[in-house]
Amino acid sequence: MRKIFLLIFAVLFSTSAVAQSGRRVKTPPPAPVQPSVQTPTVSDEADDDVPATPLASSVMPESLLTRQIISLDKGSFRLADFTGKVVVLNLWATWCGPCRMEVPEYEKVRKQYAGKAVEFIALTTEDPRTASDRVKQFAREFNFGFRLGWADREMALTIMNGRNVIPQTLVLSPDGRIISHWRGYARGRNGDQLRAAIERALSEFRP
Repeated sequence: MRKIFLLIFAVLFSTSAVAQSGRRVKTPPPAPVQPSVQTPTVSDEADDDVPATPLASSVMPESLLTRQIISLDKGSFRLADFTGKVVVLNLWATWCGPCRMEVPEYEKVRKQYAGKAVEFIALTTEDPRTASDRVKQFAREFNFGFRLGWADREMALTIMNGRNVIPQTLVLSPDGRIISHWRGYARGRNGDQLRAAIERALSEFRP
């Protein structure tokens, strides 16, 4: 009986000591989630034309002008290849609804300037490893006559300048100045806006 009593007393004493120790087992906090590169959002409202402000200066950086761009046809080109021409540069993607609506308007403008010193370039922000067939099919279905290429991550981020939105359009003068830059799509407006920017670029250029 005495042994049983001592055993019970020992158990109670041990339990009390643990309870009074104040020590608690804490679950370690979860590891922080590292931010990922976000897919560009789409905009179906065009912002106001913002001349010469999307990048650090009113001139397209040399690093972008001379950067090799992989073409949809497996070749490559540089923006600097078109020095002496007005360059229309459009950022887009096949999954972007406003981009798909914008293409027919831009194609009408492109055809109006056929044979003139204007180069139309469209760079998709998609991954060429997974989207090549989809982009080619889109180009066929929409008769997209722009020079098509892939915007790598660095180039896209530099052009967007913190505004991770597509579509985006820039118009460069023949000497590489950024004449106009706008983001988003407004039905029936973007084509006129592009035409006006091209005319401005042509009129302001002084060889």
